[in-house]
Amino acid sequence: MPEPRIGIVVDSTCDVPPDWPYRDRLHVIPVHIHFQDETLREGVDITEDAFYARVLREGQIPKTSQPNPEEFAQFYRSLAHQYDTLISIHVTARLSGTYRSAQAAAAAVKDVIQVHVFDSGGGSAGMGFMADEALRMIDAGASARAILDRLATIRQRLQIFLTPKDLTFARMSGRVSALGAFIASMLHIVPIIVLVDGELIARERARSRKKALKQMVAMMQAQLGEGPANIAMVHAQAPDDLAYFQELVLNAFQPQVFWTTSLSISIASHLGPGTIGIVGYRTE
Repeated sequence: MPEPRIGIVVDSTCDVPPDWPYRDRLHVIPVHIHFQDETLREGVDITEDAFYARVLREGQIPKTSQPNPEEFAQFYRSLAHQYDTLISIHVTARLSGTYRSAQAAAAAVKDVIQVHVFDSGGGSAGMGFMADEALRMIDAGASARAILDRLATIRQRLQIFLTPKDLTFARMSGRVSALGAFIASMLHIVPIIVLVDGELIARERARSRKKALKQMVAMMQAQLGEGPANIAMVHAQAPDDLAYFQELVLNAFQPQVFWTTSLSISIASHLGPGTIGIVGYRTE
């Protein structure tokens, strides 16, 4: 009996590098971005540059929403001619209803195609690393069960730290008050956002941009310890800091896989351009 053909689905909060070799085998369902009466699909109808320019021009952070169950069901059905089984990896259910929409759709299409829906516990390059390992395992002949077990291990080990350049977008999105943002900017306080149990929480603070970048690397070192790791730098239009941050990261780690990738619009929209972060996990 032939092995089942396994495909990988993600939502558009997943981040991978532009030159990632599996890009044409990753099936991406877009998150919706709502500007007042206009709904756009992330990665399809709007670019990063256009998104940030529009937000700054209009002075409002758009709302985001997950694909609804029927959209997911149509997406899954469209892949049934290529695959027998799908592993559908999504942004943490703590931050979005995407996972629940995917679950409802998986039940609706069970007579057409088998879909395993997996909560990544995070998003961004964390999901990207999961997709990367899943596709490598498919090429090695692994079963869906073995892949899901590996994804669960990555989720348990995954660490994500982010820091915004300033609090302009956080203030507009309601994440901090206008007064709080003003005081923080006057005192040059830079927050560090940490992934904790599937939620992004402002856990640490630094007194400058460079100190925040150094602190994120130290925090990642403390969490990962010794041993091999996969590491990604993620950013939202922060080219000026990338060289310095990369030097910090590569002095601290000798990663098996090292990525630099843009941060998805739907995640970065609440923190703004200039946001930079580090994503990593122990591979053994």
